[in-house]
Amino acid sequence: QVQLVESGGGLVQPGGSLRLSCAASVSIFSINMMSWYRQAPGKERELVAFTTSGGTTNYAEPVKGRCTISRDNAKNTVYLQINRLKPEDTAVYYCNAFRTGLGTSWGQGIQVTVSS
Repeated sequence: QVQLVESGGGLVQPGGSLRLSCAASVSIFSINMMSWYRQAPGKERELVAFTTSGGTTNYAEPVKGRCTISRDNAKNTVYLQINRLKPEDTAVYYCNAFRTGLGTSWGQGIQVTVSS
């Protein structure tokens, strides 16, 4: 399994920005897909964005145009930049890693709160 550690969450004002980090215990080059999910209280966990080892990225509609997922292979880290934050972005954000034939791994989750 891959150990994933998220950081960078916290309290942000509406309209502000933050960058979440997900540090992996293995080379992210060996991870076929890394994703960010989020789960708000009382709601299902939902996909926010993903990036493949080949560089493909995709974003969920609620964050499209405001969000960028990126990687630093040297640091084994994937980032999620969210701009123009909205209160509805408030959730626990989870990092996910998928490797073909090896399955998935989840981070512990990190709280993001968007409020004045």
